[in-house]
Amino acid sequence: MNGRYEPLFQPWQVGSVTIKNRFVLCPMEGTNMINWEAKTGFNHGVETFYRERAKDGIGLMIPGAIPMLSIVGSKWLYKHPEVFKPVRPLMDEIHSFGSKVFFQLTAGTGRSFPLPPMMMSIIDNKFLTALTKPFLGIDKWMVAPDEGSPNVWNPKYPHRQLTVNEIHQIVYAFGQTALLCKQAGVDGVEIHAVHEGYLLDQFTMPYTNHRTDEYGGSFENRYRFPVEIVQEIKRVCGKDFPVSLRYSVTSKTKAFNQGALPGEEFVEAGRSLEESEKAIAYLREAGYDMFNCDNGTYDAWYWAHPPVYMPLNTNLEEAAHIKKYTDAPIVCAGRMQAEEAADAIHDGRIDAMGLGRQFLCEEAYITKLKEDRVKDIRPCISCHAACLPLTTYCHEGCYIDLMNLHMGRCALNPRTLDESKYPVRKAKRPRKIAVIGGGIGGIEFALQASKRGHMVDLYEKTGELGGVFIAAAAPDFKEKDKQLLLWYKRELEKSSVAVHLNTEIADLSKLAVDEIVIATGARPRFLKVPGGEKAMTATQYLLRAKEVGDRVAVIGGGLTGCEIAYELALSGKHPFIVEMLNDLVKAPGVCAANSNMLRDELKFHDVPVYLESTVLEVTDTSVLIRTKDGNKEIAADTVITSIGYTAGTPLAAKSRKHLYIIGDASNVGNLKTAILSANDLVMKLSK
Repeated sequence: MNGRYEPLFQPWQVGSVTIKNRFVLCPMEGTNMINWEAKTGFNHGVETFYRERAKDGIGLMIPGAIPMLSIVGSKWLYKHPEVFKPVRPLMDEIHSFGSKVFFQLTAGTGRSFPLPPMMMSIIDNKFLTALTKPFLGIDKWMVAPDEGSPNVWNPKYPHRQLTVNEIHQIVYAFGQTALLCKQAGVDGVEIHAVHEGYLLDQFTMPYTNHRTDEYGGSFENRYRFPVEIVQEIKRVCGKDFPVSLRYSVTSKTKAFNQGALPGEEFVEAGRSLEESEKAIAYLREAGYDMFNCDNGTYDAWYWAHPPVYMPLNTNLEEAAHIKKYTDAPIVCAGRMQAEEAADAIHDGRIDAMGLGRQFLCEEAYITKLKEDRVKDIRPCISCHAACLPLTTYCHEGCYIDLMNLHMGRCALNPRTLDESKYPVRKAKRPRKIAVIGGGIGGIEFALQASKRGHMVDLYEKTGELGGVFIAAAAPDFKEKDKQLLLWYKRELEKSSVAVHLNTEIADLSKLAVDEIVIATGARPRFLKVPGGEKAMTATQYLLRAKEVGDRVAVIGGGLTGCEIAYELALSGKHPFIVEMLNDLVKAPGVCAANSNMLRDELKFHDVPVYLESTVLEVTDTSVLIRTKDGNKEIAADTVITSIGYTAGTPLAAKSRKHLYIIGDASNVGNLKTAILSANDLVMKLSK
C-alpha cells in the first residue's frame, strides 16, 4: 500500500464503538435498509450492495434515511417492530467482515418536501386532498418551523407550522426507534439532520425559524429540537449507544432559493461559521458522539450534493475548521479525494473521509486503493444522472426522471443496486461480436461482453477512443471525466477485446461474426437559418477545432450549451445564450444540484440569457433573434450551436438479423442511457 494512504486505514473511536478504518459510506437516497413505504418494510434490494461494500472493507456504513413517520399512511415506525426482523441477520453478516453500521433516522424534510406535478395537482384540488388525506398524509409532511414557509421546489406552496405537541411526539419516536435499531444489532444511529436545510436544520436557522415559543428565538431555543432528540435516545438506549449527527457546518445560503457560490462574498442567512463554532460545542455537550459534516441547504443544494462544477474536497476547509471546537470525531464529505483526506486525517484536521457516490460507482474502491491500483478505480464524475435524478426548472416543482424512478443507482455502473439484473458470469453460448463505434457506449458493451466470455472486436474509424465524450470532457472543470476516459482505455488494454483504430466499417457483410453492434453515436443538428453555416458546433468548440472571438453567441441553453457559456465566461470571454424554452437546462434527469449551480454561475458571471427566443439569421458580426419583446440584433464574433442531436446510422439502412443498435445511434440520450443500453444488450446476448 502507498504510505500516503496509511492514515485512512487506521482505527478510530465513535463513542463506545471502534471502527477499523477511516472510510465512511455516507447515506444516499435509495440506499436505505428500511423501506418504510413497502409492504415488508425491509429493503431487500440493498442487501447485496452492503455485503459487497463490507467485503471491500468499509469501516462505517450509514444507509439512507429512515423516516420516523411514513409518508404513506402516516404510521409511526416504532409501532411496527416487525420491520426490523430481517435486520439482525444482515448486521451479523456485515459484522463478520469487521464493518459497523449506523442507521440514519430522520424527522422529515420540512419545507424541502419534494413536490412533483402529481402531488401539486392533488393539493390544488380540495376534493382530491380530502380523498387522499387518510393514506397520503401530505399535511403531516408539509410542515416547517414557521407558518407559511415556502416550499423549496415550488415556493407558491406554503407549509404549516409544526406544533409543540408534534415536536414532542417526534422526539419520543426517535428514542423508541433508536432502541429498535439497537435491539436489531445496529451499532449506532445518525440523526438526520442539522444539515442541508431539512426540518431539524430549519429549526436552527434564523431565516427559517421565527417562532416565539420555546423552539424559536434564542440560540438555545433554535437548537432545542435536536438537543432533545439526542437526550431522549441516550435516556432510552444508554449513554454508551453512539449517536452521530449529520451536520452542515455552514449554510452557504443568501435567502430562500438563493445559494452562495464558492468564492462569492455574501451575507449568511443560515448558519454562519461563527455560530457553528458555538453550535458544535453545544451539540457535543448535549450528547452527540460524531459529526458527519458538509455545507449547504436545499436553497444552496450544490454544496451538499456537489456537482462537477464544484471543486474537489468541497467542504474540507469548513470541516477542518470546526474540528477545533469539539473533541468528537469529524467526518467530511463532498467530492473527497483519498490523497487530501489522508493528509487531513494525518494532520488531525478531520477524523474520517465520507464518500457516497464514489462507492456507488466503484464496488472495490478500498481494495484497489490498498493494492496501489488507483488507476483501476472507476471515478465518479459527479453527474447525479442516476443517483439523484431530481430535476427542477422555473420553480415549478420537482420532476423525477421517469426512466429512473429508483435513486441511488449509478450512471457509470448499472450493476449498483441491480446486482441480480447484471450478474457477471460466463455466457452459455460465447459469440463472436463486432462492435462498430469506439465511444463510451461501444467501449462499455465491448468490456462487459468480454467479461462474460464473448470474443469482441471493437472498430473505431478515428485514431482515438471516446467518441463525443472526448469533447464533453474537454472543459477544465471536467477533470474526472478525463480520468474516466483514461480508465476506459486502461480497462480495454487489460481485456481480451481486440481494438481496431482508424478502421471504418462501411460494409457489414464483410464481418465474419455472429453478432454486430452499432454504437456510432448521433449527428449534431445545424441551424437552418440564413447564415447558419457560419456557426460552429458545440463539439467543434470543445475540441478547439476553430478559433473563438470575444463576443460569443451560444445557441441552445441545455446542459452542454450552458457548460460552454460557463467555460467561456471563466476564460474571460463574453458569451450570451439564446434558448427557445422558458428556462435553462430544461431536461428530465438533470439533477437540480447541477442545473441550479450552473444557472447561478451564469448569473454570477453576468452571462445574458434570452429565453423563449429563436435565431432568425447569423451574419459575420451578429445574430438576429426573435424574443418575447420583438426582434433583436446582438453583436457576436462567434456563434456556437448546441441544439441537440439526431439519432440514426446509415449502417442500419438494410435490416438484418443479429444486428443491434445501442446508445445515441438508437435514441439520443446521455452517458447513463448509453451505458445502460450497452449493459442490457450484453445481458440479452449472454443468456
